[in-house]
Amino acid sequence: MVTGAGGGLGREHALLLARRGAKVVVNDVGGSVAGSGASATAAEAVVKEIRDAGGEAVANASSVTDFAAVEAMIDEARARWGKVDILVNNAGILRDKTFSKMSLEDFRTVIDVHLMGSVHCTKAVWNHMREQSYGRIVMTTSSSGLYGNFGQANYGAAKLALVGLMQTLALEGAKYNIHVNCLAPSAATRMLDGLMSADTSKLLPPGAVSPGVLALVADDAPTRTILCAGGGSYEQAHISLTRGIFAGLAEDAAERVASSWTAIGDRVGEIVPESGISQSQLEVEKLKRASVG
Repeated sequence: MVTGAGGGLGREHALLLARRGAKVVVNDVGGSVAGSGASATAAEAVVKEIRDAGGEAVANASSVTDFAAVEAMIDEARARWGKVDILVNNAGILRDKTFSKMSLEDFRTVIDVHLMGSVHCTKAVWNHMREQSYGRIVMTTSSSGLYGNFGQANYGAAKLALVGLMQTLALEGAKYNIHVNCLAPSAATRMLDGLMSADTSKLLPPGAVSPGVLALVADDAPTRTILCAGGGSYEQAHISLTRGIFAGLAEDAAERVASSWTAIGDRVGEIVPESGISQSQLEVEKLKRASVG
């Protein structure tokens, strides 16, 4: 199942998966970039492309913000094909404004589509994947979430939240052979109309990202990976932890921190924690060493 698959990145993901033999649910509500309107036309057009090429696909125009509709979509797919092995959470909208000018409605709506939409779809397939001891899930994050982008507080918050969701679900899904990863794409889609020059757009076609999706949903796919992709290039992003310092609990602890930013930020020996508790473990180790000293 690929959400937001009526155009852009989602369409390319769906077409490539179908070419490789997957039976695809092409989900797209068919609205504008801002999330207004609805039509099954876009999803149906992609399904026609897949079928014309000899593949199997079905269109679905449900909104990922409607959990009951998402559950029905998954049930229909399972009734038709027996199971759901792969979920690519790709649906999204943009409502860009600086935070001072952004309405709370626009903030909530973007969170609802990107974050809760992915939660709904993942929740709808999760227990099925546990029962069959197999699942491959991709969350679509963004450099805007990983590193920030002017005018995208809502979008960036939603996209980084998906990384947190991925980190935990990868841990919870490990013993059930459910691999969960994130994709951070760079592509010239309608969501970026007017933000890239024509020359740059030509270098970043959506189809150049989709091979990364295929790798993230393969039998031998990694898990807990943030894969960045664009123009045929691939990188990994990591949330790391520096070794830091021990400032203690004295009255001047704040001053010690303030005077030690360079040491605290020194990336020599930094780690990528295996779980959230790793931070506490590192801090307890430093406290014990300081106590012994």
